[in-house]
Amino acid sequence: MMVTNKKITVSKTVLMILLILYLLIMVFPMLYLVSASFMSEQDLSQIPARFLPSSPKFDNYVTAFTRQPLVHYVLNSFCQSILAVLLCLVVGCLASYALVRTQIRGKRLFLLFVLAISLLPTITIINPIYKMYSSLHLLNSLVGLAVISSVMDLPMTIWFLTAAFKTIPQSFEESAEIEGASLSQIMTKIYVPLLRGSLFSIGILDFISAWNKYLLSQVLNPFEKARTVVVGLTLYQLEISIPFEVVSAASIITILPLFILVLVFQKNILGGLLEGGIKG
Repeated sequence: MMVTNKKITVSKTVLMILLILYLLIMVFPMLYLVSASFMSEQDLSQIPARFLPSSPKFDNYVTAFTRQPLVHYVLNSFCQSILAVLLCLVVGCLASYALVRTQIRGKRLFLLFVLAISLLPTITIINPIYKMYSSLHLLNSLVGLAVISSVMDLPMTIWFLTAAFKTIPQSFEESAEIEGASLSQIMTKIYVPLLRGSLFSIGILDFISAWNKYLLSQVLNPFEKARTVVVGLTLYQLEISIPFEVVSAASIITILPLFILVLVFQKNILGGLLEGGIKG
């Protein structure tokens, strides 16, 4: 018995050490980015490297806002991400309902096909997307970017919501039909409230994904009017150098909305993911 307890203790210790190492590897780049945003150019160019600023420099954040219209880019990213999430959730709900509640042959094969599409690298399909958007006059449009972002994230949304719909007994819908409820009423008054956690969780994930769509934004929205913040970060480079201290400050501003979003709603995200993963 003592040997078994020792083995368990050693296993837990090793697992804890590996977990701490993993967290350090994941967290260190973020901590260094925060530190670099307060460093001077001299601090960043020192050898060996400095990990803390000699004296905090807040001018980097002022420069990040004055050198590029960063607020405009952040608002563009926010608008297109919100619209992409709404499109993704509406279409994803309807598609998932059809897959779960209707008798369609080859539903599992369709789900596997949808998942396979989501694995395609964006670079392999960006050329036909650009040609299609050019012919439809959707280039440099936040709506156009939101549509293609939602299409790219739709497979994950359908896959996740299909599992969530399976957790709801069909008797709820049958009772509502007996009472004379229409399909739209069933969706809005029964399924949406019951799937609130799952919808919220996948919505947050879709928002983060849409926010970080760099290649699509760079190719489809290259002009300042509809440029997103992830593309705007690449414009701080000077002719002969890259001001890493300013880029670090701009990067912190870029990821701050996502960080706050996840920090505030982390319980909802985890709860919704567990709720949707009960029946996969």
